[in-house]
Amino acid sequence: MIVDAWTQHPTGSFLRHPMFASLLRWRGMDVSSLPDEVPVDFLISALDAAKIDRALVSAWWGPSGPMLSNDHVASVIAQAPDRLFGACSVDLARPMEAVRELRRCVKQRGLRALRMLPWLWNAPPNDRRYYPLYAECIELGVPFCLQVGHTGPLAPSDPGRPIPYLDEVALDFPELVIVGGHIGYPWTNEMIALATKYPNVYIDTSAYKASRYPRELVEFMRGHGKKKVLFGSNFPMITPAECLADLEALALDDDARARFLGLNAEKVFGL
Repeated sequence: MIVDAWTQHPTGSFLRHPMFASLLRWRGMDVSSLPDEVPVDFLISALDAAKIDRALVSAWWGPSGPMLSNDHVASVIAQAPDRLFGACSVDLARPMEAVRELRRCVKQRGLRALRMLPWLWNAPPNDRRYYPLYAECIELGVPFCLQVGHTGPLAPSDPGRPIPYLDEVALDFPELVIVGGHIGYPWTNEMIALATKYPNVYIDTSAYKASRYPRELVEFMRGHGKKKVLFGSNFPMITPAECLADLEALALDDDARARFLGLNAEKVFGL
């Protein structure tokens, strides 16, 4: 099984948000005519093109409110439950409401993870407002997913630095399963260090083609980190097929390849 650990099923208004201007420019994407109601086949076709079996669909919640709501994600998953599973997002500014929403999403809507974007809040993951969410993730048995590294959107990159921010979280919550998406560049070595140091810290490769993985990450995947890296695309900003096009050049052995493409994600998300 091949699992994509980071996708979005977007709306037109989501992709037209001004903060994505730099990403759209780099990718040469024109979303001016994309409707707000996008058929689920938009995502499923991209998965089929890359022979992806399962994909994690992410909600987005920022200071201005839901950008891709949790119920939007749940409704998308309901249309293809054999292919899709979901990650919720919550309002960091209201920690108790956020805990209740996380609980609702997992227990009532069947979502399997919490994903927060520290750059969107300009608040690194050791900010005190995250801590009730970490405790609830542990109680619910779901992983905490976040972006690490620099930001493509026009926002500060510092909240994505793994050390010291994520290091402190992993120390304070050793039971919390953490998945750092977007590999952590330009601090990839810091993210590798955390995934080596902590049993419950993982990396996903979303937003990067296999041909652009840093050499240090590839060596980690071939060796002692074969159980700690998950494949991800970040669709629709980049397609899964593009991300996997140069997979053979990584020279992963059969075990490392199977773990990277699916087995690690199956374990992390309880598939």
